[in-house]
Amino acid sequence: MTRLFGITAASAAVLIAGSALAQTGSDRARRTRIVIIPQQGYTVIEPPPSARRYCRSWLAQEYRPSGTVIVPRTQCRWQ
Repeated sequence: MTRLFGITAASAAVLIAGSALAQTGSDRARRTRIVIIPQQGYTVIEPPPSARRYCRSWLAQEYRPSGTVIVPRTQCRWQ
């Protein structure tokens, strides 16, 4: 056996494999599984390539606890 820094190659392989198994086990315990369920009846309609987007924008007042502020608003539609 070849010795590498006082450790044989076989025992080094066991140490590396053992640490890899320990990491995957702890990762599985910590991970939270997220399941995404698509909504029923919801369809996305893509506009055709020749469609044009028309937008209008204005300034609107918002009443906040710190006082009245003017904020920009935008509304767009495809045609």
